[in-house]
Amino acid sequence: MDPIRVTVRPRYRSPVRLLPLGGCGEIGMNLTLYGYADEWIAVDCGMMIRQDLPGTPLQVPNLETPKALGIIPRALLITHGHEDHIGAAAWLWPHWQCPIYATPLAAGLLRLKFAEHGLSTEVIQIVEPGEALQTGPFSLRYLALPHSIPESCALLITAGRYRLLHTGDWKLDPEPLVGPALDPERFRALAPIDLLVGDSTNAPVPGHSASEGDVARALATTLAECPGRVVVSCFASNVARIVAVARAARQTGRRISLMGRSMERMVGVARGLGYLEELPPLVPIHDLGYLPPEEVVVIATGSQGEPRAALTRLAQGRHPHMELAEGDSVIFSAKAIPGNERPIKRLKTRLRQLGVALYDEFNRPSLHATGHPAQEELATLYRWLKPRHLLPVHGETLHQQAHRELAEALDIRAPLAPLNGDMLRFDARGLTREARHPQPPCIVSQNAVVAHPGLDDAADPRARRGRLYLALPVTATDTGWTRIGRLMLENTGASALDEDSFSDWLDETLDTIAADTLAELRQRLKPRLLAWLGERLQHLPEVHLQIMAAEMPTYG
Repeated sequence: MDPIRVTVRPRYRSPVRLLPLGGCGEIGMNLTLYGYADEWIAVDCGMMIRQDLPGTPLQVPNLETPKALGIIPRALLITHGHEDHIGAAAWLWPHWQCPIYATPLAAGLLRLKFAEHGLSTEVIQIVEPGEALQTGPFSLRYLALPHSIPESCALLITAGRYRLLHTGDWKLDPEPLVGPALDPERFRALAPIDLLVGDSTNAPVPGHSASEGDVARALATTLAECPGRVVVSCFASNVARIVAVARAARQTGRRISLMGRSMERMVGVARGLGYLEELPPLVPIHDLGYLPPEEVVVIATGSQGEPRAALTRLAQGRHPHMELAEGDSVIFSAKAIPGNERPIKRLKTRLRQLGVALYDEFNRPSLHATGHPAQEELATLYRWLKPRHLLPVHGETLHQQAHRELAEALDIRAPLAPLNGDMLRFDARGLTREARHPQPPCIVSQNAVVAHPGLDDAADPRARRGRLYLALPVTATDTGWTRIGRLMLENTGASALDEDSFSDWLDETLDTIAADTLAELRQRLKPRLLAWLGERLQHLPEVHLQIMAAEMPTYG
């Protein structure tokens, strides 16, 4: 009798599924869902500014696909605090109601955003770089990587027997100015990685990216050449660049002032965490006129030509505290994000008409260093990690394709360049695309709020001159009151209002009002509000004012 033959089948291993909803086929608005054994997590939750649409609204990832598939992540993990990685969290988190894990700086920025939207900040939990956590079937570890913002981290994701690395944004900077340089041994110890989900932004760029230390030296050289006031425009989140300007200002005997709410917010949070010890005491923007021009350097938002940013207001001559004139200089210490070329060109044209000297990536490329890896850096990290497969994300198709070609030259399998909405499967056979779900744009107006019923006296539906609804979350200070969060304003049928000037006036006025209660504050603020509007609007609208108590966010 023949012996009985037993066929041993390999044990079934659940695949890992990936569903990118942002950052694939485009730059910005990063969000990727990871699924294993019917459980899901989300990595990053970013937005982008649509400069090509009227009003430059925000675009956030569309959640219709995960909703239709019954996907609700059990946790949201943030790699770092840039807007294209956290900017949509306050809009989208209410659909998920899950814990949020972030490093201290990103957590502080998220808490401010949640306070603006009236959301509880208790769900935001701090994870230090290097720490590990467990959520469902996922084991995760935060691994520090240099970038243009402190505490940027890759995520090591273990699900079943699969080990994945989601790099986030990074570069190999030997002199990052803020935070430690990368530890190669930590990454060599991870090899081999089954799947690397990697940043493609600079994959077409040969060589090695410049260091933030080099930028600091170039800024000092350029500032020494400038005779008048100097405005340095960079991304508010680029804390290393703020440190570079501080060093250059110290070497050239200039005093520093900040311009732009996002810049002030970032500096406040970063200072609270000890990242800006080199930044000297700042000059209030309304005191700049008392200083000789050659002693002034302003760090301002608006390098991408944003119509409401500080630099655009300066170029248009409508900033209340400072004017640019012939002999002054503007340094663009940031490269143009693809899609922003036209508004940046218009901004530079206006500045040249004022007689301002311009320094940018074209005539002084040393004044900016990218925060993303070029080809040599990608190859170096991949030789350390020895990934078997690569999924190129964070880039347009051109960047993803260049990333695939580089990987294949290193014998790393990279069969796909995913688009947002692709349902991807990763298992022992590699990467495959299971389905494609189109992702219609999801647009959110930057300043739109739903008018609160009963903000004031009953509104007259027959009002002819429009209505202005204003909701103010405030907290008391030693000298008066201060607003916490974004100005919640809706202007319905009333004359056009310059919201930037209104915000500046409102903040200055609140700071001078002595009132013991919210009712008393409202009683003293409303007459001043009506007088300010009456001087600037052709027709005075019905004003509906609500003042709400808010707690000052903490960053611990």
